[in-house]
Amino acid sequence: MSSKVNVMNVVDGISVIDSEYYSKDFAAIYLLKQKNKVIIIETGTNYSVPYVKEALSQIGLSFSDVSYVIPTHVHLDHAGGAGLLMMQCQNAALVVHPRGARHLIDPSKLVAGAKAVYGENKFKEYYGEIFPIDANRVIQADDNFILDFDGRELRFIDTPGHARHHFCIWDKATKSMFTGDTFGISYRDLDHQDELYILPSTSPVQFDPEALIQSINRIMEFKPERVCLTHFSAIKPTKKATNKLIESIHFVSNLAIKYADKNDSESIIYKKMMDYFLEGLNEIGFQNNDYAKDRLSLDVLINTQGLIYWQKNS
Repeated sequence: MSSKVNVMNVVDGISVIDSEYYSKDFAAIYLLKQKNKVIIIETGTNYSVPYVKEALSQIGLSFSDVSYVIPTHVHLDHAGGAGLLMMQCQNAALVVHPRGARHLIDPSKLVAGAKAVYGENKFKEYYGEIFPIDANRVIQADDNFILDFDGRELRFIDTPGHARHHFCIWDKATKSMFTGDTFGISYRDLDHQDELYILPSTSPVQFDPEALIQSINRIMEFKPERVCLTHFSAIKPTKKATNKLIESIHFVSNLAIKYADKNDSESIIYKKMMDYFLEGLNEIGFQNNDYAKDRLSLDVLINTQGLIYWQKNS
């Protein structure tokens, strides 16, 4: 572990750290501080837990000050560390989508599914052991569930499209929406001057483009000043960015409809999607295609797999 975790301030009461999952600034963990209590939104993996501990100590808190641990959904880059974190945070409750709760209480299916994708060795390298969470410590947050965090209202909204076990969290005090993967992916190192590029996340196995667009529109009804993405960090959800995200969902969905039944569907969709994203980056003035290709390679691969799965199983 590096000796110094970079705790970045988003707005008063919200900070963000890098979970150190997969690569630098790939997956974020947010800390919401209210008086001397804290909420952790997204957990990263087991390997992220020491970074969370150090980040808490930098803001003068410890695991015992954590009131809630909240993964936006149960994909393992968002919830893989939840079990270990809950073992450390003895005063905390876990808040999770009702469709995801059983997978964190008994993670055996989650683990089996991930091992089928990654293989035993890669799974261990990425995630370690996934620990179950006591059902008595789990709060299931339905649509419009309100959590009173020491006088700070958090509202949970059901946002299917990326996954059916996905919610977003509205922090009324700061007008911030924690969007997990619903509001797409946007990396700060791909920004150019004051322009950013955003792309959708269509990972397996529950991608639903119509539901995803409805969820994005619902997020925008709150008029958020910022959306706090897991991949990566907070952005201003301008009309341009929102429109581009929705346009991209249509584009990649059409790729899947057109090519998913071809023999070489994965290579065709991967290439066409990557070219489309690179073109979008070039449009905002980001010219380093080799860097961008490397940065987006995993996202484009996972998106491609999700699109093919969607077409073959819808």
